[in-house]
Amino acid sequence: MLLAIDAGNTNLVFALVDGDAIKARWRIATDPRRTADEYAVWLHQLLQLEGYERSAVTAVIIGTVVPRALHNLQVLARKYFSVEPVIAGQGAAAWPLKLDVDEPQNVGADRALNAIAAHAKHAGDLIVVDFGTATTFDVIDGQGAYKGGIIAPGLNLSLDALVSAAAKLPRIAIEAPASDSVVGRTTQSQMLIGIYWGYVAMIEGLIARLRAEIGRPAKVIATGGLATIFNQRTTLFDAVEPDLTIQGLILLHKQV
Repeated sequence: MLLAIDAGNTNLVFALVDGDAIKARWRIATDPRRTADEYAVWLHQLLQLEGYERSAVTAVIIGTVVPRALHNLQVLARKYFSVEPVIAGQGAAAWPLKLDVDEPQNVGADRALNAIAAHAKHAGDLIVVDFGTATTFDVIDGQGAYKGGIIAPGLNLSLDALVSAAAKLPRIAIEAPASDSVVGRTTQSQMLIGIYWGYVAMIEGLIARLRAEIGRPAKVIATGGLATIFNQRTTLFDAVEPDLTIQGLILLHKQV
């Protein structure tokens, strides 16, 4: 079985994959100081809870946007799974898509992986919106080439900045508001309206501008943990793909 590891700025996602099927997934906060031994203890327990032994893992692929986390993940694969890990975007796992941008070497692994998976699952021009530490908008043409996109502050980052800069504003949970009203009656409801519907307005505006620039119909594919929250109350997205980055890793590993 394949262990696919998506190392993001906020979380690392580990997915146990059998063929095309994700059998289990686990999430842990990203900490570049975490050692291979710490990962192994944590993963060993989770594998056993799902009914698997370490020997079930016969291959490892890593996609990371956190360079400092890579070494310990490579050690994890070698020491505890006895396999040489494949690194997304390198060697035999070089990107199979055209990065049609001015600085292709600076395209994040997560964005390239999302593009690979989105193109494999959906035909035509695509806009992929990924709700992560940053919210990214990626444009993929009908031939699967990555054309560029947008980087905006993530929702949690925006909320953190607001709360830390305003002494009397409380920490609130990010969720879909109970109604469509944009007139808040309490401090908390006003904050939620500003965060949620303000973010919806940004997404709508940027998608409209992207579609106008593309000049052809383009599907909007959403991924990331907060995609489902926005999908509850809006019609922004043509599809929600929670595991898009992991699916990109699975597809990339097949070419190795």
